[in-house]
Amino acid sequence: MTDVTDGETTVEIESLEDDEGFSPEGDVAADYVEGLLDAMKLPGDLIIDETGGRIYLSVTAPDASQLRVLSKPETVAALQELTRIAVQTRTGEFSRLILDIGGSRDARAEELRALVQTAIERIEAGAATAALPPMSSYERKIVHDLVAEQGYASESEGEGRDRHTVISRR
Repeated sequence: MTDVTDGETTVEIESLEDDEGFSPEGDVAADYVEGLLDAMKLPGDLIIDETGGRIYLSVTAPDASQLRVLSKPETVAALQELTRIAVQTRTGEFSRLILDIGGSRDARAEELRALVQTAIERIEAGAATAALPPMSSYERKIVHDLVAEQGYASESEGEGRDRHTVISRR
């Protein structure tokens, strides 16, 4: 692991693509988010991981309350899209980057777990299916995994921003 410190922001590089550094996508994403943190005068540690061809960029701080303004789900989603656009602009390639700020992804995963449990309870009470609200492809993937763990079936339906998951018995 390599630490690079600039002012109050520390970038921890956990996963390297080759001996010269990690993927250009990770470099650009880290630079972009670091610039945002610096502009807002917020401390933060950036942890980059690359798994399955996807970059995961996590921002943490010693005092989680310092990132509270950025860790709201809508804010994280917007910052993730801005970071993806910055990466795509610089590299010319599509980015599937996942951004986590202050544990927001773990918190969202717990919310999704509760949604899935409520949907399964409706099915067990007699409903043929249970539809969840629209969500991102990343969140739908989490839902599909949670549903499969419970022994139920799930399918994505709809288009664009209306794409959602429908849960049913197998």
